[in-house]
Amino acid sequence: MKKNIIFPVLLTTAFLISIFSFTEISCTNENNSDSTVGAENAGLILPSGFSASIVANNLGTVRHIAVTKEGNVYAKLGRAKAGNGILYLKNNNGQLEKQNGFGDYGGTAMRIHDGYLYASSNTDVYRYKLNDKDEVTDASNPEKIVTGLLDHGEHNSKSVTFDEAGNIYVNIGAYSNSCQVEDRTPGSMGRPGCPILDSAGGIWQFKADKTDQHYGDGVHYATGLRNVVGLDWNKKDNALFVMQHGRDQLHDLFPQYYTTKESAILPAECMYEIHEGDNAGWPYIYYDQIQKKQILMPEYGGDGKKAAEKKYLDPAMAFPGHLAPNDLLFYTGDQFPEKYKNGAFIAFHGSWNRSPEPQAGYFVVFVPFVNGKPAGNWEVFADGFAGAKDISSPGKAEHRPCGLAQGPDGSLYVSDDVKGNIYKIVYHKK
Repeated sequence: MKKNIIFPVLLTTAFLISIFSFTEISCTNENNSDSTVGAENAGLILPSGFSASIVANNLGTVRHIAVTKEGNVYAKLGRAKAGNGILYLKNNNGQLEKQNGFGDYGGTAMRIHDGYLYASSNTDVYRYKLNDKDEVTDASNPEKIVTGLLDHGEHNSKSVTFDEAGNIYVNIGAYSNSCQVEDRTPGSMGRPGCPILDSAGGIWQFKADKTDQHYGDGVHYATGLRNVVGLDWNKKDNALFVMQHGRDQLHDLFPQYYTTKESAILPAECMYEIHEGDNAGWPYIYYDQIQKKQILMPEYGGDGKKAAEKKYLDPAMAFPGHLAPNDLLFYTGDQFPEKYKNGAFIAFHGSWNRSPEPQAGYFVVFVPFVNGKPAGNWEVFADGFAGAKDISSPGKAEHRPCGLAQGPDGSLYVSDDVKGNIYKIVYHKK
């Protein structure tokens, strides 16, 4: 099984780190000493030379987004608004104006691929034919590409991406925290063999142009992934990359092994390079970014120190715990400086369970790649979405990044599912 190199996280004064904690992830981007911030940047903190603007607002619970070659935007709403789960926004002198809405279902996925707009509910994946102006031609009659996927109300987002061989990849999240006999119950042990894994907790591959596919029509491409909301195909490496949401409540469920501080920062949120047949190890193991190794889950005999058997996939990169990575985008544009070319942007939605530590995340980070592989430390790219330095609960965050998309001019679009904003980030060549 292919193993990837684990690169260290960025250690700067913006990240107050002790041997056991990322106690604070600052809302200042101190790794860029000449960062720019202000009203002209829509309140965001960005590296020098970049600026941001809000190009649409008050849209609703905007999840993933897609930008057409004309600079127009399709936005997927987590909850349908006024009977519409998809919004079409047209570019008018830099601002996005709502043209129409369609699709009476909530969900997450929103991608343009090979002349179609793809969207997902929590159980199905649809596609809509686009004309030569990238406009949906028949909004009331989409093709149903994948149908009948599980929705147990937990980890139910069906995010998608595509390879270059006609396949679509769909996340089916595990409807459990750690596959306990009694979910999220202190001391309850793991279910033997974790039967959830036969139909969830992994990535499924289907044909992008075949209708009415179900589990049996696809390939169970990878397993052992608790929940993936952000995924993208890395064309330089010809491989799927995903961002996993790590498990919760180590101290709440097993206080004999974990302090509240350890539980606030563990386990890592992990980026994986995925190939067919890979197993990332959930629910049997998690990755500890402090000890830099795979640890056996307490539900399956672990004690916070016992290393896992070396048969599971290592992460390509590990991030602090509970930051909730909700989208992944490999940047292929020419507008941004050369260091960003073919690197990865990640939208971290922000934590809910880092107490007693401050909540953290609510930013977009960048990971440099060389020849299709991570090649250095990650860094905060766009911060300030939350609106305050210290967030005690996610409800106090003014905005939470969720979706990423690249514009035809190489700009970066970021969606916010709290106030329904869409941000556009551009670089000004010196």
